[in-house]
Amino acid sequence: MAKVAASSCLLSCLLVLFLSSVSAVTDEDKQVYIVYMGSLSSGADYTPTSNHMSILQEVTGESSIEGRLVRSYKRSFNGFAARLTGSERERVANMDGVVSVFPNKMLQLQTTSSWDFMGLKEGKRTKRNPTVESDTIIGVIDSGITPESQSFSDEGFGPPPKKWKGVCSGGENFTCNNKLIGARDYTSEGTRDTEGHGTHTASTAAGNAVVDTSFFGIGNGTARGGVPASRIAAYKVCTETGCSSDALLSAFDDAIADGVDLITISIGDKSAPMFERDPIAIGAFHARAKGILTVNSGGNSGPDPTSVSSVAPWILTVAASTTNRGFVTKVVLGNGKTLVGKSVNSFDMKGKKYPLVYGKSAASSNCDAAAAGLCQEACLDESRVNGKILVCGGPGGLKIAESVGASGLIFKTPKPDVAFIHPLPASGLQAEDFESLVTYLESTDSPQATVLKTVAIFNRTSPVSASFSSRGPNIIAADILKPDITAPGVEILAAFSPDGLLSEHDTRHVKYSVMSGTSMSCPHVAGVAAYVKTFNPKWSPSMIQSAIMTTAWPVNATGTGIASTEFAYGAGHVDPIAAVNPGLVYELNKEDLIGFLCGMNYTTSVLKVLSGEAVNCSEAKAILPRNLNYPSMSAKLAGNDTTFTVTFNRTLTNVGTPNSKYTSKVVAGHGSELSVKVTPSVLSFKAVNEKQSFMVTVTGNDVNSELPSSANLIWSDGIHNVRSPIVIYIYDEY
Repeated sequence: MAKVAASSCLLSCLLVLFLSSVSAVTDEDKQVYIVYMGSLSSGADYTPTSNHMSILQEVTGESSIEGRLVRSYKRSFNGFAARLTGSERERVANMDGVVSVFPNKMLQLQTTSSWDFMGLKEGKRTKRNPTVESDTIIGVIDSGITPESQSFSDEGFGPPPKKWKGVCSGGENFTCNNKLIGARDYTSEGTRDTEGHGTHTASTAAGNAVVDTSFFGIGNGTARGGVPASRIAAYKVCTETGCSSDALLSAFDDAIADGVDLITISIGDKSAPMFERDPIAIGAFHARAKGILTVNSGGNSGPDPTSVSSVAPWILTVAASTTNRGFVTKVVLGNGKTLVGKSVNSFDMKGKKYPLVYGKSAASSNCDAAAAGLCQEACLDESRVNGKILVCGGPGGLKIAESVGASGLIFKTPKPDVAFIHPLPASGLQAEDFESLVTYLESTDSPQATVLKTVAIFNRTSPVSASFSSRGPNIIAADILKPDITAPGVEILAAFSPDGLLSEHDTRHVKYSVMSGTSMSCPHVAGVAAYVKTFNPKWSPSMIQSAIMTTAWPVNATGTGIASTEFAYGAGHVDPIAAVNPGLVYELNKEDLIGFLCGMNYTTSVLKVLSGEAVNCSEAKAILPRNLNYPSMSAKLAGNDTTFTVTFNRTLTNVGTPNSKYTSKVVAGHGSELSVKVTPSVLSFKAVNEKQSFMVTVTGNDVNSELPSSANLIWSDGIHNVRSPIVIYIYDEY
């Protein structure tokens, strides 16, 4: 089961009007107010922030307003947000130049804010097909489900669709309903979720809209899935020790026969096994043959190249990226300096500053200072740590902080782009801020700090690939680009099992929690696939996959090296609304996939195991992997190919309007320049479902092993833009 940290399993536009206080706040009567002061002054000597600070000093009587001023509005209009008591608020409201003063509110109105971020808004703002959505069944192969969760209430639901052939075999004290219509257990524990992972993924894909949900006030809003009117069938294959291959195959076997419309499975191996030894690839192949799309998480072993574990072309493989909402946890030092870290910290230290102790200064006799500085187990003297905030040069302190009596924890995080839940007040700092903290520690006789409660911020650069998200290239089929797509997988709030552990040593129990991982991005895409299917119920899995990939938002490369580009995010970031009406699609059938496997030199005996039927490759039309009719185009070159010519053969099916004409356009990507010729360059369709073939010829030179060369082929009729990435690369490390 994919996990990023102990707090996760083997792991919209959102507006936030304020950031948390940057220092101590001890008066519980204080709250954040917005002070609106109209338009900006045109005076040359007027400095808004200075004016705001002066106002606060006047009304509070405090010379230092550290912890009071939250934000200044100074670019387009005038005003500020500040922490004030009721009486202070009245004094500000009566001052000249103040238009109004009103309480701050968090405008986070969706699941996670992820569905709003992707444009799939709640209620009448998003077009839906409720009748078909109610007949759509999502099979969730995971760690089970929590049937009592409000996210799975059947209020307002009619009986299950007539096509449903499954059962409710959840075990003792487990009841299905007209929302959660099926449950099967393959672990001998019952289908009830004791981990939290399965509940989280199921609610992300198809949970009901549940208002006023949060994690101890963090991320407050309405939790909902992508297709809240659809049905869920839960298949439990995972326990705290993992997910067995035999259970996985049994779950696929049952789910296909039960009549699910698609399968979401946030489970994977640490590396990609050969197709014939991969239970997910085998199960998904059979599902595809029966018209069922399988959506699978790509893995959490990034950013290393070739770490993506789901690589079969008959699976829709999902990477993880950020949304425009992020969580930060500030650390305020005794000298007033504020450091911004990452965690999901629901604990409130009430602004009280605690003594700081660096791990290496509290070394026990068992370890040297270096090991103690990393807070390794059995390396700290409890008497030196008790009651203090422990500072650690790595995440090791998360395992021992409570056991040595620490009041809080500040650590150098290896994952500065993602926040996790911890069992005590904690914040993970990136390298630069951590060094600043160490400098303060070593230059101060009595260093102190406080860890503030987590707040939400607006991520202007999103979507960005998550550092943990597994990357390509594909080590099994080098000419098939994986992952296929990216979706929200960072700091996702969704339903959780009250029996699940939030993090190691954390005894709290919640109904909604924050988790990160490709396990979280996978059900987002499953929800999108179900949404697309509700408007196109006769579409095959390959048509749905193509629609999702060719309408994706372009994503900018992040970081450096071969794993920072399309190998991180595939075709781009999923766009639910556009995917409903893609215009053209790339179709694949079972015969195409058999031809692909023949082209990979699979033997007839292996193909029989995988496909369940006798195959004679000498009679089948073998397809070079790069010529599979896939929505993306990729080719791996030999290391000595300084000059190359590569061709791709593709066929498009018109699912838009009759009498339409599409013109090709090539947009440059990154790496060395590619010359791309499309033949023919114009495709004319007289009828819906008509097919047209074309060839793409790519020539170039100087492709290197550090960065692939890429371009984008776009077919456009003036309304639809059908985009496919083209990636040419060299990679000799596998």
